[in-house]
Amino acid sequence: VQLQASGGGLVQAGGSLRLSCAASGRIFSRYAMGWYRQAPGKQRELVAGIGSGGSTNYANSVKGRFTISRINGNDTVYLQMNSLKPEDTAVYYCNNWPRGSWNWGQGTLVTVSS
Repeated sequence: VQLQASGGGLVQAGGSLRLSCAASGRIFSRYAMGWYRQAPGKQRELVAGIGSGGSTNYANSVKGRFTISRINGNDTVYLQMNSLKPEDTAVYYCNNWPRGSWNWGQGTLVTVSS
C-alpha cells in the first residue's frame, strides 16, 4: 500500500490546516483509517481514526478541534485541524487503524508557532 500524506506547513497558534492522505494498492473502502503523529523525542500516537462506515474516534487532546473524514471514491482521508496549538507540532502520518500495519511513508510536517 502506498500512502501519501500532504498539506502540512507552518501556521500560527489558533490557525487551521487541512491534511490529505491518498492511498493506493488496496481496496481503501474496506479499511478503517487513522491519522497519527510523532513529535520530536516522542512516540508516535493516534490522533484520529475513522471506520469504513464513517464512525470516528479522537485522542482527547484534539477532540473538538480536529475532524477526520474520508472519501472512499477517491481513496483519500482528510484531517481538518482547527485552533492549532504549539503542542500539535509533529510529523503527521496516515495508516490503517488501529494497527498501523502498512508502510508509514514520509508523513507531512506540521509546525505551529506560538
